[in-house]
Amino acid sequence: MKPDYVHGYSAREQERLADQAATLTSLLHCDTRYSPGAIVLEAGCGIGAQTVILAGNSPEASFVSVDISDEALAVAERRVQDAGLRNVTFRREDVFDLSFPAESFDHVFVCFVLEHLVGPERALAELGRVLKTGGSLTAIEGDHGSAFFHPESDAARTAIQCLVDLQRQAGGDPNIGRRLFPLMTQNGFRDVIVSPRMVYADASRPQMVDGFTRKTFTAMVEGVGKQAIERQKIDPLAWAKGIQDLYRTAESEGTFCYTFFKAIGRK
Repeated sequence: MKPDYVHGYSAREQERLADQAATLTSLLHCDTRYSPGAIVLEAGCGIGAQTVILAGNSPEASFVSVDISDEALAVAERRVQDAGLRNVTFRREDVFDLSFPAESFDHVFVCFVLEHLVGPERALAELGRVLKTGGSLTAIEGDHGSAFFHPESDAARTAIQCLVDLQRQAGGDPNIGRRLFPLMTQNGFRDVIVSPRMVYADASRPQMVDGFTRKTFTAMVEGVGKQAIERQKIDPLAWAKGIQDLYRTAESEGTFCYTFFKAIGRK
């Protein structure tokens, strides 16, 4: 079953995903390390933006990175090769129906995937099936309802809501970060710990302003503009105003705040 990835796989989206991964590496992955010899499943690797970080941080672990999109896997494989990493194997797999035997992996990692799935609980159950007893599952998701910014703008809020509505119509949950604890506990994971990872950007943090406010969040919203206008969720002038106001939050007097959630549980 191929999820409807609302952002698509355009060259611009690939660039955005790479910018996002690079900007958020220390925030999201500072405590993601796997021991030598561990076999780790990365579910929904996409274009490999997270893969190169995971594999680079744990060079003596082995990663099996899977995705449903052949196009994304091809990009991911090139990215890993360009990084000189040799501890990753790629396979085309459906996260709802994995071909691996039960208890195949020491650990499972899933990042920015559950939000796009129709029935994320089914995916978690399948990931739990292939995880060894005692092994860990790490899930990282955002929550678009956590975005706060200055200058405040109704137009910017409307643009963000267009993205939220499109993702929901595709069957996903753009606010899934706040649901990780119940999702994991209700699907058999124990000792679940969720830690919020807040991004805050203002002029005193120019790298975060550029990497997150401009190149990650605003670019993500901007990328669905064509869909939003074609589906008559917003008119072109209102859309342009909303995106303009989001970019204003990256100017000298602007601020931007957003929260990711990282959950770790054991089987």
